[in-house]
Amino acid sequence: MDYLPCVEVESYSAENANAAVIWLHGLGASGHDFQPIVPELHLPDQLAVRFIFPHAPNIPVTINGGMVMPAWYDILALDIEREINEQQFQDSVDATIALIEREIERGTSSERIILAGFSQGGAIAYHAALTYGRKLAGLMTMSTYFGTHKNFKPHPANKNIPIHIFHGMHDPMVPETMGKQALAALEQLGYSPEYKAYPMAHEVCVEQINDISAWLQKRLC
Repeated sequence: MDYLPCVEVESYSAENANAAVIWLHGLGASGHDFQPIVPELHLPDQLAVRFIFPHAPNIPVTINGGMVMPAWYDILALDIEREINEQQFQDSVDATIALIEREIERGTSSERIILAGFSQGGAIAYHAALTYGRKLAGLMTMSTYFGTHKNFKPHPANKNIPIHIFHGMHDPMVPETMGKQALAALEQLGYSPEYKAYPMAHEVCVEQINDISAWLQKRLC
């Protein structure tokens, strides 16, 4: 099977990983975008986490004048609902689930796998994690939105999945209202997400990295 190309970073010195975090980047970025964060998390060696940072395919993006760039799907209109290419969206969801399955084949239990995503990657992470048919360790979304909450079928395997939403209070790209809308939608669907916002724009800050580290350790210890 052809998998998405990925950057892999191991946060341990053990022979084999016992947990995995699959982390999707935002529009126009790459799998290298969050690679430098791994050492800043200061995770204990015994967690033995393998971080997988996939690269999105290069496609024309309508809202950026048709410019070809790394994107999980084309965004056709930048309104509150974010009109998108639904087939490309589903293809990226399927490719992400394939990476989860690969980690399981490599010996990591699904219950030790966390799915994470920033911005456009977070929209994929929401859909992939909540429709996946095996129990996951958690879902972490950053500066993103839950664009498919009105028309997706959640899988009962992850009805109790731990979810943490992080967002910037001054985000001009994905306004915090969209993060709060995701929070409300999840709660309405019966999930119990955590939410935290920071005085930042469309980015990641030091306080957030510390909070991510604490959350990952809570989920994987």
